[in-house]
Amino acid sequence: MNPIVVQLIVMVASMTISYLTRPKAQEPKPAALSDFELPVPDEGTPQCVIFGDCWTQDWQVLSFGRFRTSKVKTSSGK
Repeated sequence: MNPIVVQLIVMVASMTISYLTRPKAQEPKPAALSDFELPVPDEGTPQCVIFGDCWTQDWQVLSFGRFRTSKVKTSSGK
């Protein structure tokens, strides 16, 4: 038998075994709101109201956006 044919057979067999024995990938879980650690003020903490752009030494998160998911709907023409 030709050595090139033997090498091709061994290569195909090796690739087939590697494909069949590879670990299955698990899908990651979507991020939940509890995954984020946002600093929120305690009740009764004074809150600063700033209009415009301003740098401060301390910051608080008083509210944050809507963390909901929905499908993106697009029209593909008229």
